[in-house]
Amino acid sequence: MTKAELITQNLVDHLLTKMESASSICILTSFVMKSGCEVLREPLRKAAERGVEIKICTGDYLFITQPEALKTLLSIHENIEVRLWNSNGTSFHPKAYLFQYPNNGHFIVGSSNLSRSALTTGVEWNLSISDCPGVYEDGLDQFSKLMYHEQTIEVNHETIKLYEDRYEQFHQSNPNLVRTWSKREEVELMLRNKEEELTSIDIIKDGSNSYGEEVKPRFAQPEALRELETTLEEGYKSALVVMATGLGKTYLAAFFAKKFKRVLFVAHREEILYQAKKSFEHVLGDKTFGIYNGKQKEGQADYIFASIFTLSLKHHIEVFSPDEFDLIVIDEFHHAAANSYQRILDYFKPNFLLGITATPDRNDNKDVYAICDGNVAFRIDFLEAIQRQWLAPFHYQGVYDDTDYRQITWLGNRYAEEELLQLQLREEMAQNILQAWEKHKQTRTLVFCSSIKQADFLAKYFNQNGYKVIALHSKQVEVSRYKAIQLLEKGEIDAIFTVDLFNEGVDIPLVDTLLFVRPTESLTVFTQQIGRGLRLHPEKDYCVVIDLIGNYRNADVKLSLFDTSGEQKKPREIQASAPVNCVINLETQVIDLLTEMARKIQPRKDKLKDDYFTLKQELGRRPSYLELHLKGQSDTKQYKQEFKSYIGFLYWANELSNREKELFKRYEPWLVEVEKTGMTKSYKMVVLLAMLNRGVENWYKPITPEETAPFFHQYLTETEYRKKIDFSDKETMRLWEYDENKVSKLIAKMPMSKWGKELVTFENNSFSFNFEVAKEEEELLYEWTKEICEYRLHVHFERKSNK
Repeated sequence: MTKAELITQNLVDHLLTKMESASSICILTSFVMKSGCEVLREPLRKAAERGVEIKICTGDYLFITQPEALKTLLSIHENIEVRLWNSNGTSFHPKAYLFQYPNNGHFIVGSSNLSRSALTTGVEWNLSISDCPGVYEDGLDQFSKLMYHEQTIEVNHETIKLYEDRYEQFHQSNPNLVRTWSKREEVELMLRNKEEELTSIDIIKDGSNSYGEEVKPRFAQPEALRELETTLEEGYKSALVVMATGLGKTYLAAFFAKKFKRVLFVAHREEILYQAKKSFEHVLGDKTFGIYNGKQKEGQADYIFASIFTLSLKHHIEVFSPDEFDLIVIDEFHHAAANSYQRILDYFKPNFLLGITATPDRNDNKDVYAICDGNVAFRIDFLEAIQRQWLAPFHYQGVYDDTDYRQITWLGNRYAEEELLQLQLREEMAQNILQAWEKHKQTRTLVFCSSIKQADFLAKYFNQNGYKVIALHSKQVEVSRYKAIQLLEKGEIDAIFTVDLFNEGVDIPLVDTLLFVRPTESLTVFTQQIGRGLRLHPEKDYCVVIDLIGNYRNADVKLSLFDTSGEQKKPREIQASAPVNCVINLETQVIDLLTEMARKIQPRKDKLKDDYFTLKQELGRRPSYLELHLKGQSDTKQYKQEFKSYIGFLYWANELSNREKELFKRYEPWLVEVEKTGMTKSYKMVVLLAMLNRGVENWYKPITPEETAPFFHQYLTETEYRKKIDFSDKETMRLWEYDENKVSKLIAKMPMSKWGKELVTFENNSFSFNFEVAKEEEELLYEWTKEICEYRLHVHFERKSNK
């Protein structure tokens, strides 16, 4: 029986009691104060030391959350995860405390934020509820979605610095909002409530394969399956497959999964889970299939389709053993926070990890590559699919938008919504959009807007001008998504105006016109939305793409997505390299705009620096060279080209301490040598790694081929892909069975005698450096050398889809 208790004072007493025996603690508050963090510091520390999972999510609305409070939370214990909701001016006002126990869950919801007065003497109302598993699980599921929403960021030392700057700027520019928190720790704030935009679970049939027929691989699937087979044979443990929307990524995963007995399929959207389950059932009818999310826990099935948000919680992921699954498939995983996926990657030990996606644009989704260690088994984008006639051609119409986006505040990954709306909700702009649509449209249109208010405004304007359209979004209650799609397919409406409901998991082959009335903030989202119109259908010859182009971010680079040459081109030249049967038309004003924007491209060094600091903020520390390669937005080759070495870049960016700067200048020739020495094979770096494995105090001392041979041979033969890439020619194939004498001779011949003579010498059967390493400098030089060595080996052995 459900138990409920109203708590009107001293909430902290109830929280402390619950913390003492909980296995997980989740705290969601609109803001946190240092005083409240201090009240809970000790009990949270003790809980963390017991191994309790602790997650805290708070917000930045009106910049009430104190930077010192975030610092306090971060200092309590390293295992406490804290994230900050970027409200972008939208009200964020939840207060909830959730506690998990072995057999049940308990939660408290009410008015108390994390401050001393709210937890102790303040007038607060909170409802404590237990023995209500359905509601508790729903609350836990919603907490996880907020915790790992794309609007949250990890709280670390770097992100706190940024928040602190914004906090000071806000209060300096809004003096009337400044509160004397030391005297009055709480002030009731009348905040506007805005519902979380939650999409209903409309299950829409995946059009990749027709039901009622024998399912066989088609389109790019046979080729992708062959490459995955090769990847398995070569000994890789993970891989990424990139396939354009419409080519059947989910069915590909199902065909591949036939080789495995127990499979976990992970996604970030509920409808994708249900669609994937149906696709797998169609291919593998003799297995059992289950959903594992906030409401269903079918964890005993052969094939489990799980929500990333559910699995991000300790008591859910630990339902399964680490070796429970032979195969884990992560679908569209670039959408979720890296931390939530990292828990899965750290916990489970599958035989193989497969990532599938349609849009791994490095500018937006560097984690796509990191999760699969940079190994791309197969790749086909929508341009190649169009050339192979697997997707419909497009006619792209670039229409000039005279909106001046330079006056709108950029918030790091999007424009400030209220400022953007002031320019968008104008009848003059609506009229220009309508005229462009009337000029280029075909029969059925999807319109992509940047906000609900814009979608409603434009839908009303189109209806007033004699057309039948629907604005479809999370606030729309009159018409469901499924019903709206039916109306569009039947031709009973002309267009659907939406925000982000149709980015993924939706198949409407009859759509033949796409209208973009939003600035392109993300190339990934833009590519996904383009895919909505490229499905083949007998009634469609091509898809018209009507795109309003203004001086917003990415306007000057997004047309490269339509360029089949892969080269950087001027706007006037890009049309020549579009796929066969495709058309790119740009209005004269658009060409002039893009030409002008091209003249103002950010210098490459500055961009490399910005991308580095973006990653540093995400990690909360200086990234390693390999982390920069796997997770950074810019190609690491550019760092080498501009600065000769990664450490050279750190020196230029003022990221080294004074002592590090001195050491860099002293050993720069060596660091550059390790970065730039030629590597047809991996042998040079394998020898260097063998030296590094001797430890900090001995790594730079001379070494003989005989001393190197055991490690050298083991490293190159322990995985099939290393053996295949670098140890399978006529000479080395005879060395698969270890022979110290022959392996030593190989090492002496290559690579020990192939290094440059200035810094490295191979004489009298001894490989040594021509420079001295001071005792007090050996550790730092060791770390830098190891970073470069590991980076170069990883890059050398990455499996590229074009190999």
